[in-house]
Amino acid sequence: MRLLALASSDASAPSAQESDDVQGIEPETSPEKLAESAQAPAVTLRRSAEAVATTEIPPSEASERETQPSEPALAADGQPSRFSLDFEDIFGRRLPIWAGGITLAVAGVFLVRYSIEAGLLTPVVRVALSFLFGLLLLAGAEIAYRYEDRIRDERVRQALAGAGLATLYAGFYLAGTQYGLIGQSVAFLGLAAVTALAIFLSYRFGLPSAVLGLVGGFAAPALVGGEDANLPMLALYLALVTGGLTQTANRQSRSWLGLGALAGGLGWGALLLIGGDFAFADILALGLYFIVLGTIVPAFLEIERFEQPIRIAAAALAGLQLAVLVDEGGYKLLAWGLYLLLGAALAWFGWRRPEMRAGSAMAAAIGIVLLALWPAPDPMSFALVAAGLAALFALVALGLLRWKDGDSLEALSVATVPLATGLVTLWTFGSLDGDTVRAWEGMGLLVLSALPAAAVTILWARKAQGELAANLASAGLLVFLATACLLPNVTMPFTASAIAVGLAWLLRGRMGESRSLSALLWLAAVGTLLTLPISDTRFAEIETLFAGASEWSPLSFLRWLAAGLPWAAIALIRPEGRDRAVAEFVTALLLFAALAQMLAPIWLVWVAATLVAGVSVKWPERSIATLALILCIALWALAPLGDWLAEGIGALSGEPMLLSYLPSLRQVLGFVLPLTIALAMTRVRILSYLERAVPLFWAAVPLALIVAHVLFKQVLALDSSPDFASRGLAERTLWEALLLAVGWGAWFRLKQRQLATAFAATASAHFFWFTSLLHNPLWDHQAVGPVPLANLALAAYAVGIGSLLSIRHWLPAMRRWIDIAVMVLATLGAMTLLRQVFAGSFLDTLPLSQSEDLLRSLVGILLAIAFLLIGSARGERLWRVGSLVLMTGTVLKVFIFDTAGLEGLLRIASFVALGASLIGIGWFYSRQLKVAPPGQ
Repeated sequence: MRLLALASSDASAPSAQESDDVQGIEPETSPEKLAESAQAPAVTLRRSAEAVATTEIPPSEASERETQPSEPALAADGQPSRFSLDFEDIFGRRLPIWAGGITLAVAGVFLVRYSIEAGLLTPVVRVALSFLFGLLLLAGAEIAYRYEDRIRDERVRQALAGAGLATLYAGFYLAGTQYGLIGQSVAFLGLAAVTALAIFLSYRFGLPSAVLGLVGGFAAPALVGGEDANLPMLALYLALVTGGLTQTANRQSRSWLGLGALAGGLGWGALLLIGGDFAFADILALGLYFIVLGTIVPAFLEIERFEQPIRIAAAALAGLQLAVLVDEGGYKLLAWGLYLLLGAALAWFGWRRPEMRAGSAMAAAIGIVLLALWPAPDPMSFALVAAGLAALFALVALGLLRWKDGDSLEALSVATVPLATGLVTLWTFGSLDGDTVRAWEGMGLLVLSALPAAAVTILWARKAQGELAANLASAGLLVFLATACLLPNVTMPFTASAIAVGLAWLLRGRMGESRSLSALLWLAAVGTLLTLPISDTRFAEIETLFAGASEWSPLSFLRWLAAGLPWAAIALIRPEGRDRAVAEFVTALLLFAALAQMLAPIWLVWVAATLVAGVSVKWPERSIATLALILCIALWALAPLGDWLAEGIGALSGEPMLLSYLPSLRQVLGFVLPLTIALAMTRVRILSYLERAVPLFWAAVPLALIVAHVLFKQVLALDSSPDFASRGLAERTLWEALLLAVGWGAWFRLKQRQLATAFAATASAHFFWFTSLLHNPLWDHQAVGPVPLANLALAAYAVGIGSLLSIRHWLPAMRRWIDIAVMVLATLGAMTLLRQVFAGSFLDTLPLSQSEDLLRSLVGILLAIAFLLIGSARGERLWRVGSLVLMTGTVLKVFIFDTAGLEGLLRIASFVALGASLIGIGWFYSRQLKVAPPGQ
């Protein structure tokens, strides 16, 4: 109880000033006492003990008390006090009055119910009593309003007014629907009158009347019912209710009431569209109703928050409902005219109020979609509607840009509405399906393109780069579509190229200002490229790129050349970097494709190689273009290179590389040689990635070897296995000698150590793999020639050893390994020459004889002596060690193998010779060690 008393102290205890007035005490007190009284307010729980004479209060103070608001009082500092749950205030002061009003309404219901059950009242009397009771309640509310000085609570009149209005609504409902005492039209008019009365009384009695006006106003048509509704009258009624409630909401600062009215009106609009089968008057009435809800009501509705989204939503919903009306009405011009009237209203409000312009954009989008859904329209009617949409939603936006404060929304509207209208026109009439001239569509598209073109002139000096790019794109695309309607399809690349090049020239100094302008040029170039397959119905030009031109086609050449012009324009106006590199690359690709429409493949490749050489010499900074041309040449060279590589892989596994399986001389000279020349002439440099130009010369070297190898294969022309057996060693030896000669030529003429070493290493690798391992005459059927010593075996091993010594000359760091390889090759070559003496040209045909085996030991001893002499002469220990290794191996061979098959004097002679050789070598070797430098 203490807490309740403290919470209700302001309402139950008189103020200190009032107490002083009543007791006759002077109100003058010191500041100290005032402070004390403020800190400890008096709270009296027993008011009966106070001597309070209310009749002595002056009238002026009494009137002040009467005018005090019923809301919680403000704090001393002027700020609202915090919310607190006061049990006594809620259940003692607030709820009973509202409960009383509801109780009165319930009492009336029970009274009527009792009278019906008892049979005391006829339907007429019941309805009359409901009207009488409702009017009495309203009269009671008026009396409470007039004698507010006595009642001192506005909720009394609000409760009575709400109960009275509800009773009147019920009376008209009973009279019209339940009992049928009056017609539905009269009942509807009565309900409308009660709604108007509720709106009027809301100014006098406040919130309950407004709520009942809102609910009852929109419920009245449903309460009356009826299947033959008068749509024009109903639409007029709903428009009046919505407008009246909106104005009431503005006057009473109740934004929720206006929003509720707008929502109710739009909800009824959706319900009205369900019926369908609208007459002329129905379409007119509903269309005007939707225009009111989409434009006028949102424009005058005063909303504190979410003003812009609510107006956009209202315009969108009204536009959708009007679009449904157009569809249900069979797309008649009347329905379209109402939709255009909606657009005109939105444009009118948008011209004066910027916050309404977003609704116009929503209506434009809905209108264009509706235009696209129009089935089988009459061309003239379609043209009128399309022109109206463009005028209302694009021309007005253009005027806002020119004479008002139009911003991005208006600029984008000018760009999108004409373009969307043009695309819908082409879609509807199938203007691009066939290669026929469509003059009217083309002229219409040209007219539409004037709108974004005019916007470009306005936006050119502004900083709105995105909006400028959008209008440039719209104007360019509309002009292109117009030319597509007016000209044959084969001319598409020419018109698209002209537009793209024009844009590039127009924006040549502004591409760096924003990404949108740069993206516009790239899109224009890509679009131009896409026109090639679109206008090539049989894809004949695409097929020519892969199969080659069988005949000259100047028109196809010009089409592909035109498609490359926008890319060339970008490459010319952009500074050096990634963008220019991409543009150069695509330009070169399209130039090659254009040439492919006129030239045979070999001529095409050679012309491209010539262009690569010319660009590399004249414009070395345009190296990316040469790279693209090289790529195109490489695609044509893939086939012969693939054939050669397939044969080369087979040769690595031991299969003979015969001439008949190699690419033809025409293919190699026609495709591979131009690629080789192009690579040799090119130095690639990309500023964003490479600071220095990278030569492609090294990529040309293996291709040059392939060309030379195919040309070389024509000399001996090995085309069968017998040819390979009789002349295979000669061909390999000659090829390795040529490689070695090229290496020495690169060294003497160019001083290119790396290039010379590369050729010598290639010759050496070729000898080791093919001559020493796979096709060695000692175990493979290869002819070396009938003459002892002066035969191919000597030449082959001489070339192999010469290639190793050449590498040793240019790469001294590899000296030790190369010397070991030379000693191995020299030993193997000596055995091969010895074998030729006994076996003849083919070394694998006769078995090894005992004499040849003994002579092998002798050759080994002689080679060991030779290695020792070389090591002594050059002062290199490695050769002397090699001599010892060979000598040791030979001695082991003699003791273990050679003497095992000898008897008598031959065995004795062999041991004597071997012993004498060993003594001599040991004596010679000991003398060499005495004169050798200490470091060896």
